[in-house]
Amino acid sequence: MVLEVGRGSRRRSKSQVKDLDEIDELLGEDVKDFSRVVSEDEMFFDMELEDLEGIGRVTAEKLRSAGIYSVRDLAAASVQEIASIIGSEDRAKTIVSNAQKLVLGKLFITAKEYYEQRLKVRRITTGVKALDNLLEGGIETQAITEFIGEFGAGKTQICHQLSITTQLPEEEGGLNGKVAYIDTEGTFRPERIYQIVKRRFKQLDPEKVLDNIIYARAYNSDHQMLIVNELKKLIEKENIKLVVVDSLVSHFRAEYPGRENLAVRQQKLNLHVHQLLRIAMIYDLAVVVTNQVVSSPDIFFGNPLKPAGGNVVAHGCTYRIWLKKSREGKRIARIIDSPKHAEREAAFRITEEGLVDLE
Repeated sequence: MVLEVGRGSRRRSKSQVKDLDEIDELLGEDVKDFSRVVSEDEMFFDMELEDLEGIGRVTAEKLRSAGIYSVRDLAAASVQEIASIIGSEDRAKTIVSNAQKLVLGKLFITAKEYYEQRLKVRRITTGVKALDNLLEGGIETQAITEFIGEFGAGKTQICHQLSITTQLPEEEGGLNGKVAYIDTEGTFRPERIYQIVKRRFKQLDPEKVLDNIIYARAYNSDHQMLIVNELKKLIEKENIKLVVVDSLVSHFRAEYPGRENLAVRQQKLNLHVHQLLRIAMIYDLAVVVTNQVVSSPDIFFGNPLKPAGGNVVAHGCTYRIWLKKSREGKRIARIIDSPKHAEREAAFRITEEGLVDLE
């Protein structure tokens, strides 16, 4: 499936709201109960836009015309984006705030409550035990995982394999969902997906696997950001559980060269990274990005290479894994930045069957 940017999705048939009386009763309680309301079969995500306080019929139609179809879409949008649609910044602040309270829950919780929430975070297997162990279970949802490396290190191969494993049932390490694949360098190869499925994941139908990957080719940085913005229209409709951007920074580097353009480039890149992070958190999906390396001529000792994108990407990505080639065709994956992992590494190979363990 190919993502056609710029064409609005048709509105789904009117959803059934579960037990409206119960919702009204719960809404009368304290804000602290919003998280409980959402957790009960995600009933608020079945609400029409008009059911949200502050939105009438005319405003709802404006939002739908701009691709905002659900309360969750609204929570993922910025105030500036909604203000440009409805023509009022004050109303936009109120509407977005109301949506975020419903979707994200209460503003303050205890560390214990957050710990219990973290235990429910889902993961996608990489198909390699060593990598899964490195990442304590696989690629997390509600986070951005960045794979960094030189040409040929295996970044795109990991993205290909994750596009398959995401579609596995949960008991096999997947999320039984579809994949959105944003290709900025023209390196996506559906025939490689087909090959890996036929040789390794024989329980899956390769034709169906390809049909469950929604592909978009980004031709410049503006187009790349537009694709991500348009993607929000498809995430719930298509049950997307993984968003891949391969690679994240290449267009920004090419279009904004030199120190004189650095500030503009970083501001734009910062907006894009936060676009992706909002989507990951609001829609409970995983985001995987790849990144190139650049040389640092001022470094005389140690590794002269560093990830492209500077501090914006470093701060925006949750987990950063550096890939490098080793002897005898091995690849080494090393965690270089993580809020919970120590720096450590794992080894794997790339074969016709995809990424595999050494043994």
